[in-house]
Amino acid sequence: MENQEQTTKPAGRYLRIKPFAFLMLLFLVILVTAGLTIFALTFGEEKVVEVKVPVERQEFAQLYDAFDELNTKYYKEVDKEKLVEGAVNGMVDALDDPYSDFMTKKEAQEFSESLSGSFQGIGAEVQDSNGQIMIVSPIKNSPAERAGLLPNDIVLEVDGKNIEGKTTTEAVSLIRGEKGTEVKLLIKRGDAEPMTVTIKRDDIPIETVYGEMLDGGIAHIQMTSFSETTSDELVAILDSLKDVKGIVLDMRQNPGGYLEQAYAIANLFLEDGKPIYQIEMRDGKPKVFKAKGPKAYDVPLTVLVDEGSASASEIVAAALQESAGAKVVGVQSFGKGTMQTVEEYKDGSNLKYTQGKWLTPKGNWINEKGVTPDVEAKLPDYATLPYLDTKAEMKQGMVSEQVKAAKQMLAALGYEPGETTTTFDEAMTSAVYAFQADNGLAQDGIITGDTTKKLMEKLRDKLKKDDTQVKAAVDALK
Repeated sequence: MENQEQTTKPAGRYLRIKPFAFLMLLFLVILVTAGLTIFALTFGEEKVVEVKVPVERQEFAQLYDAFDELNTKYYKEVDKEKLVEGAVNGMVDALDDPYSDFMTKKEAQEFSESLSGSFQGIGAEVQDSNGQIMIVSPIKNSPAERAGLLPNDIVLEVDGKNIEGKTTTEAVSLIRGEKGTEVKLLIKRGDAEPMTVTIKRDDIPIETVYGEMLDGGIAHIQMTSFSETTSDELVAILDSLKDVKGIVLDMRQNPGGYLEQAYAIANLFLEDGKPIYQIEMRDGKPKVFKAKGPKAYDVPLTVLVDEGSASASEIVAAALQESAGAKVVGVQSFGKGTMQTVEEYKDGSNLKYTQGKWLTPKGNWINEKGVTPDVEAKLPDYATLPYLDTKAEMKQGMVSEQVKAAKQMLAALGYEPGETTTTFDEAMTSAVYAFQADNGLAQDGIITGDTTKKLMEKLRDKLKKDDTQVKAAVDALK
């Protein structure tokens, strides 16, 4: 409200009027004023009268004005709830931060499920990358992993709809769906031609930790994300393994999750008082978080990362690298050095926004740089070959990039498909016949359906058996 200063004037002569006469005069003035007002509006020059409506905060005056204008004068009735959601989304988009997002009630529920329990979809972490939706990492044993999606794949379309410019939340809403239904993604990988990948949605596993014993008493522990139960799962698996002489902590293609879980896991392998990470908020004063209590597992340890290791994965990797002297093996990690918080609203929607940044124990900020491995180790070239569409058909005489990829797969599996070109020639036909015979498939020399599935399945099995990065991590223990 604006306060108007009242001016007091000196008293002049008094005009004496009887009460009844005064009331009649006042009534006449009101009538004349009303009449003049009506006349001015109807016959006189149109005047715009500015009415100042008090608002709680003056910086929102423009927002209120726009809302009222659209709500009352748009050519058709508007959805007021959508207008408000759009306004909030606009504010968040203006931050130009791929990790901040406004979520509706439905979107917020899906986000919560992805961290705390099982959900249905394809099982891939995505994020906005310069206006495009990029795969950060497929989840282990998920439809996305089985379909061959890889970190840095760009999703151009979902079921024929262009999703360029959409938020990650909007993209995820389109990609997710009920178990058993299919979704078609148009994927761009590197410089190759875009390819259509058909994925059948399924339950995404709740388990986030997998373990197995390798030769020499080495425990290979794979963590796929940081959910509410990850540290408990890790402890349960390590305690179930006998005579562990060393640990390979495998966080490849782990997109991260809860910060407190990263702390709890790093704390298992660090001595009391060792720094795990630092948090720097808006005031610019880093706060150091240190390990508490004796370390639970005192055995040699190496950490595996790749370009799909992000956020909480990088926190653990950097903590063990700098505070425990553990060797990090693999390739440069993703590079997410910010932390987000979620503000929940009464209607079920929420606001996820970047609250601060985290630093390594030594104060390094790895954002957009990643954790640098002590031992660089890459997977074989065939590990990044594009997905083959099981519904497509390849046969002699055809020319395509998919033919070239299939040739490379056959060659990796020990068959001789001829020169690595895009042409399906006689040599490739012979290689396909041999592959089909070895795997109990109908021998027709055509790659489609079961033959395509078996070809990719065999390639995955070979990659698991001959995992060059795991071998490098085991060697680094010695």
